[in-house]
Amino acid sequence: MSMYQQIKALIFIFICTSIAWAVLGTTIFTRTYSYDSSLKERVASIWGAPHTQRSLSATISKEVFQKVAAQENGVNVVRTVKENIVTPLSLEASQVAVDLDLEHRQKGLLWYSTYKVAFAGEYTFKNTTEDEKVTLTLHFPTAQAIYDDLVFTLDGEPLTFTNERSSLLAPITLARGKSAVLKVSYRSQGLDSWRYHFGEDVTQVRNFQLRMTTNFKDIDFPENTLAPAHKKPTQKGWELVWESKNLLSGFQIGMILPEKLQPGPLAGRISFFAPVSLLFFFFLMLIITTRRGIELHPMNYFFLACAFFAFHLLFAYTVDHIAIHLAFVICSVVSLTLVISYLRLVVGLRFAAVEAGIWIALPYVNNPGYRAIARPFRQDSFFASRSTRWKISLLKRRFSIKPACV
Repeated sequence: MSMYQQIKALIFIFICTSIAWAVLGTTIFTRTYSYDSSLKERVASIWGAPHTQRSLSATISKEVFQKVAAQENGVNVVRTVKENIVTPLSLEASQVAVDLDLEHRQKGLLWYSTYKVAFAGEYTFKNTTEDEKVTLTLHFPTAQAIYDDLVFTLDGEPLTFTNERSSLLAPITLARGKSAVLKVSYRSQGLDSWRYHFGEDVTQVRNFQLRMTTNFKDIDFPENTLAPAHKKPTQKGWELVWESKNLLSGFQIGMILPEKLQPGPLAGRISFFAPVSLLFFFFLMLIITTRRGIELHPMNYFFLACAFFAFHLLFAYTVDHIAIHLAFVICSVVSLTLVISYLRLVVGLRFAAVEAGIWIALPYVNNPGYRAIARPFRQDSFFASRSTRWKISLLKRRFSIKPACV
């Protein structure tokens, strides 16, 4: 068979295998994300929804009677209308402590970033109006959550409150010019993110401090949120501090909980990038066999492509049942065994184990899915640069490549 015919056959095999990988990847993504929205709602209904904790509000309501002119049946009349005017009291100081405890939970084929949160706030406010009747309002972060160990005290004394929708209302009496300290704390559970909301639009905040502790290292902040003023690593995660003396901002404070490596999307990504690895392998095998005078029939390349495809097919179904890294190792061993055992019968053991075994392993190193798996083990760029230098030196030895003069 001429070189031209062999290349045509290889291109046909490559196209057919690429179509098979595209079908496999599409099937994986469809199977994974078809029920994602419904599963996420079920997780939120069982565990809790994302939290957005609003700052405490202290208000004074005053009834005012106003005369309003109106026209009825062509006759001008004056009506007395009662209007309720709400005056907010500004907070003199806010001391907030938040502890986030990440606990990933699996539903279906996906992992969700669920967490436990312990919230404690100490708010100081002052009555600068003539009235003494003040209403304290605590807005819960979400209606889809449970709140345990709730503490709601004023100057150390428990408050009598009423529950209205997703808020607590506590009427108190505070003399003009007097200050009071309200303490609030609870334990709850949430999903994906936690936020602290100062108020609507642009809000002034004085003597504010929020101290957040996490049990995870991979921290991320949502868009349009404030960055912490101080951060300190701890044994399990981070200690983050937001503080300001006099802040005027419309931004919030937030934390996005890190996601766990998803097995379904990872298998889909690896399948979609598989043709690149196969092309690289076919190219190197064609060069090596041509230089050494080894004849490989296109059917031999077809069975090699099937050995490649066996990895992704097996990985797609094992990754949902066992650990990702263990599934990757098992599938890699199966794929390498198929390639080496087949080429041993066609060419020989040395070529199959040394030449083909190395070149079939290298494409997986360049696959984005493999890099996603290996990322937790690479704490810095040393291992990556060392792997790159090893591959370059291997190419030089195999093909006697001499470095160009600079």
